[in-house]
Formats: sequence, structure tokens, C-alpha cells
Amino acid sequence: MLETRGFRILRTFGLLGLSAIVILPLYVVLITSVKRLEDVRGLFTWWPSTITLQPYLDIWTTVPLADYFVNSLIVTVSATFFSVVLAIMAAYAISRFEFKGARTFSLVVLSTQMFPGILFLLPLFLIFTQIERTVGLQLSGSYLGLILTYLTFSLPFAIWMLTGFFASIPRALEEAAMIDGTGRLGALIRVVLPVARPGIVAVSVYCFITAWGEVLFASVLTNSSTRTLAIGLRSYASQNDVYWNQLMAASVVVSLPVLIGFMLVQRHLIAGLSSGSVK
Repeated sequence: MLETRGFRILRTFGLLGLSAIVILPLYVVLITSVKRLEDVRGLFTWWPSTITLQPYLDIWTTVPLADYFVNSLIVTVSATFFSVVLAIMAAYAISRFEFKGARTFSLVVLSTQMFPGILFLLPLFLIFTQIERTVGLQLSGSYLGLILTYLTFSLPFAIWMLTGFFASIPRALEEAAMIDGTGRLGALIRVVLPVARPGIVAVSVYCFITAWGEVLFASVLTNSSTRTLAIGLRSYASQNDVYWNQLMAASVVVSLPVLIGFMLVQRHLIAGLSSGSVK
């Protein structure tokens, strides 16, 4: 009994410590976002003497945050949509049809997750440059180039994850639908996709978060007109000063779409990450 009680106490303190590691930085961000700039420059205090919402108003005028917001939405939503659509078609083909090279293709797709993302930066830049010279299609500094880049990150993982979900769905469901006169595409849309909804939601959230907060490729493949939020936040730091309160306020605003989206799809996301079979 003593060991059990001691273990519970140790576990409680351990969980409190881990929670503090996560919560304290978020608290610092929130509390700094409602401070005056002169208060931020001084000695750090856990509670400001004056609370102001002015930083949340100034973030839209100090830098073109609204433009960065629109750019991030265009790139992130497009990359997520195409990743999910292409992953659904590829995963369904792998899980339902037997063709030569299917296993090799799956291993190649999975092996791409072994390499760090920075390894692909220079090859992608050279490929985009060559395409611009030969075809005349502008990829560097455009939405299309960044969307294609994010597809290289999210698509392999999406295919690998959805393949497992589709493989766990009994084929008898599709066969019954096709016997009733529904074609292969109709069975996919009306039978398979509703059953695999948790997995599709989980993949969509992963693709969205990956593109929304990406910094490295966005810093190289964007210009002043296509700059995303992750890069635009650096604009609050100039050579002469750093607007820490506005930077923290902008960070809160940038995090809201992801937070709200996560809350809306939380039930499907948890089911998608935890389900391994269909009863």
C-alpha cells in the first residue's frame, strides 16, 4: 500500500512537472501579449501592472499580417486538399488492387519519411529553377511552388496512414454496394470514405499543421507578395528594435485557426489516431 501510494504521489508530481513545462511557455506568450512594450523591456513579471489589448490592434499595422494570413490560408488549404485527395486515391489502389510493384511503391513512400526535410531544399530549388528556365513556369516565389513543396512532405505520410485504414475496412461492404448497382467509384465515395472518416480527418489535420507552421522552405521559396505567417512573424523584429508584445500577440492570433480547427474535429481525430480496425 505504501509503495502504491508513493508511486501515485511520484506520478502526480511528474505529471505536474510535465504540465508546467507545457503550460508555462504558453502563459508567458499570453501575458506578454497584453503588456506594454516598455513593460516587456524591463524585468519580467508574472503579472503586468497594466493590461492592454493595444498589441492585438497594432499587429495589423506594424506588418501586413492580414496579407500573410491570406497567403498561409491559400497555401495550407490547397496543400491539405490535394494531399488528402491524392492520398485517398493512392491508398485505395494499394489496399484494394493487386499490381506489380505495389509493395515496392509502399516501401518507397514510407522510406521518404526517414530523411530530414532540409535534405530536399536544394534539389527542389534547383528543379524549380530548371523548370522556370525551360518551361517558363514560375515556381519560386509563387503559391504553386510552395504547395508542391508541401505535397512532398505530407503526401507520403498521408498515403501510408490511409492505406492502413482502407485495408482494415471489409471488402464485403463495397461488394454489397456494387451488387446493388454502385460502381467502384460510387462504392468508394458512399461506403469507404464515410467509414474511413476518422482517418481522413487525422490525415487532414496533420497536413494542415505541417504546412501552417513550416518555416524553412517558406523562407526560401516565397517573396514579399507570397510570404506566409511563419515567415511574416519575423517582421516584428527589426535592426533597431523587437516588438515583443506584438510578436506574442501575433503568435496567439496565428495559433487560433489551428486551435479552433482541432477543437472542432477532436472527436474524429482521436478516433482516427486510435482506431486500428473496423468492427
